[in-house]
Amino acid sequence: MSQEIVDAVREIEREKGIESGTLVAALEDALLAAYKKTPGATRHATVELDDRGDFRVYSIEIPGDLEERLIDEARERALDELERLEEETGEKNHTLLSDDDLELDWSEVPDDLIKRDDVTPDNFGRIAAQTAKQVILQRIREAEREMMYDEYIDRVGEVVTGIVQQTGDRRNILVDLGKVEALLPGPEQVDGERYEQGSRIKAVIRDVRTGTKGPQVILSRRDPELIKTLFELEVPEIADGLVEIRGVAREPGYRSKIAVESHAQGVDPVGACVGPRGSRVRMVVSELRGEKIDIIPWNNEPARFVAKALSPARVREVYLDDEGREATVVVPDDQLALAIGKEGMNARLAARLTGWKIDITSDSEFAQQEAEAAFGGEDGEEGDFSGRCAAVLSNGKRCPNASLPGSKYCGVPAHQELATHETDDEDNPIVTESEPELEALADVSAPEAVTEDAAAFGNPEPEEFPAGPGDAPVEVSVDDE
Repeated sequence: MSQEIVDAVREIEREKGIESGTLVAALEDALLAAYKKTPGATRHATVELDDRGDFRVYSIEIPGDLEERLIDEARERALDELERLEEETGEKNHTLLSDDDLELDWSEVPDDLIKRDDVTPDNFGRIAAQTAKQVILQRIREAEREMMYDEYIDRVGEVVTGIVQQTGDRRNILVDLGKVEALLPGPEQVDGERYEQGSRIKAVIRDVRTGTKGPQVILSRRDPELIKTLFELEVPEIADGLVEIRGVAREPGYRSKIAVESHAQGVDPVGACVGPRGSRVRMVVSELRGEKIDIIPWNNEPARFVAKALSPARVREVYLDDEGREATVVVPDDQLALAIGKEGMNARLAARLTGWKIDITSDSEFAQQEAEAAFGGEDGEEGDFSGRCAAVLSNGKRCPNASLPGSKYCGVPAHQELATHETDDEDNPIVTESEPELEALADVSAPEAVTEDAAAFGNPEPEEFPAGPGDAPVEVSVDDE
């Protein structure tokens, strides 16, 4: 092999971005394998490139005891490598090790113990030329695959645009990204979406794997990162850092909630994401094929954030348990189904977005639970432990007035009359009369609304309302904002 061919090999290395000497080293390994197949080949040999640009074969002979030690060391290295591969793949490797295939380490062998002879075959130039073409093409393909793998492994989590190439198999869809064909597997597709051949789609690079045909890029249309990137592309305030997306909760194909926060005074984060007449959010919804998006303002106060996260439902009160990160949300009776959502989707998304476990209850259910907690008794005894009137109004709420000394009821005549009709099975009778003075007392969520009539019956100042045993109530009204 002439020097011109060697120079051409090194030029290919520079053009393809292959590390210098890689192709030459590959040629030496391939020529050594070809030499060992020739009749009369020595057991140990090496192939080297000389100063004239020709490859020469040198036989290697060492003392028998040293040879045995080098073979044992090479065998141990090969076994360790096989065990490592079995641990990575989880499969048993049934490769048979031959002493002739082991790579001996000659670096630690003294030169005076090694006998080298030139055993280059006569027709080795022709063999080298044929081998060079095959090795160069093979190594160029491997180098291109490695560079492509290095390029895409650093882009995991990035959103890319591709063209759908094949849709015949619903479970796996091929997407052309330009340099490589990516795979959109069934579990990463969104239910109900149809991918027409030739259409452009955006997806998130979920994973990059090595394969025999090059790197395999795995895409996803279900990743929440897709929504973040789409809003960054459509909302200049997010791209400039004026508005930040603090959290995303997504049910792919159905509904998503995002929490946004403004870092600039005078910039409305929700309005920036919605855009003029909803143009910006409409573009995102169009790319997601009609998936609904709720944009929630971020709030450092957990109670207010939980209340807003249940949008579009209106929330009346939020009670927090900081230790267990649990929130009890009270909503009007007509808002209960809307707060929970279809199959619990709205509540589930709100819990993911806020990081709090959310328990939603209606006004009437909460009033009944509050009454049961107040009259549940202690150590087998029954009694009122809140100091409030035991009557329950016709709207389902408990009377906010304090009970009179020695009585379970306040000074309202209709409530005092209940004491004369009290039975053992009914500890909290319901007042069915419609009295004007009772309607002003009915709002449990606003204890300051107790009128002067309550003070006339022995309750000069309204008392705090219990939020449940062991909880420190945090009272929030969404309408106050």
